Amino acid sequence: MNIVARLGRSSIVVVRGVGRAMQLLWQILGSSYVVLLRPREFFLQLYSVGVLSLLIVSISGVFVGMVLALQGYYILSRFAAEAMLGVMVDASLVRELGPVVTALLFAGRAGSALTAEIGLMKATEQLSGLEMMAVNPVSRILTPRFFAGLVSMPILAVIFSALGIYGGHFVGVTLMGVDDGTFWSQMIASIDFYEDVMNGVIKSFVFGVVCTWIALFQGYDAVPTAEGVGRATTRTVVHSALAVLALDFLLTALMFGEV
Repeated sequence: MNIVARLGRSSIVVVRGVGRAMQLLWQILGSSYVVLLRPREFFLQLYSVGVLSLLIVSISGVFVGMVLALQGYYILSRFAAEAMLGVMVDASLVRELGPVVTALLFAGRAGSALTAEIGLMKATEQLSGLEMMAVNPVSRILTPRFFAGLVSMPILAVIFSALGIYGGHFVGVTLMGVDDGTFWSQMIASIDFYEDVMNGVIKSFVFGVVCTWIALFQGYDAVPTAEGVGRATTRTVVHSALAVLALDFLLTALMFGEV
């Protein structure tokens, strides 16, 4: 019976947490007009969330593309299909690795920073101070950060995929000797803009919503202590990673499968 009781308590905690998160998301969406009224705050957060994540995303994109090309060349060369290297690299990056790896990097860098920032504001009673001054902390603090993450994620995913393709081109064409014209022509002929590129953008948009939402909720719901903020930051990275991988499977099944 103790096991059943613990399971019940854990289930109640999870359901309550999901309810609070949904309520917070509703409040953020309801105050979306603040982005138009305070564009300066939005652009400041866009710089903090997006621009400061650009370096790690760019470097990771180049090396992921290089590794893909290196592994793909050795596999395709067994079947005399080196000409399809560009298609393999592009499809892998645009459909899967671009949105997914970018979201994981975003959660580790920007998501954890958002959680720590909001959690510290709560621990130092800055959010309570805003409420005492009749300022809604959700619309003033959380909403610009949410939409900054929403805008940043697709852009970062596109940059990741583009740089990954050029990294794959460097390895495949420059180092391995694949014909340059074949590399690009096969890629252009095989990759569809709407079915491949736009589906990848949709994935990155969904991941941006989920990762930013989780980061803001964990910071806003954190226990106002140093230990509580640390645990909230850890939960942000873990929950975001699990949510991205699970949603990637569902979205891939809906977009490319028969589900």
